[in-house]
Parts: sequence; C-alpha cells; structure tokens
Amino acid sequence: MRALLWVVGVVAGVLILLGLLLEAVRWLIIIGAIALVIVIILGVVKGGQAAMHHQGRRR
Repeated sequence: MRALLWVVGVVAGVLILLGLLLEAVRWLIIIGAIALVIVIILGVVKGGQAAMHHQGRRR
C-alpha cells in the first residue's frame, strides 16, 4: 500500500512539474516571438533611416 502511495505521489509531482514547465515554455515562446517582432521592426526602421541618410548625402 505504501509503495502505491509513493508511485501516485511521484506521478502527481511529475505531472505538476510538467504542467508548470509547459506553461513556462509557452510563455517563453510568446516572449521570444514578441522580442523577434520588435527586433524586426527596429531593423526595418533603422534600415529606412540609413537609406534616407545615404540618399541625402548623394544629392
């Protein structure tokens, strides 16, 4: 009986940790996607500014 309780306790602990880990991974993916979008937007903005400066110097 005691072994069964240990097994149930360990399985429950693993499931709880797995649930927390999956939740953390989901948030990390969301945060990473947001950061990627920000980097892309900043790259486009900086690239546009660099192109404007380059054209301005040519004239």
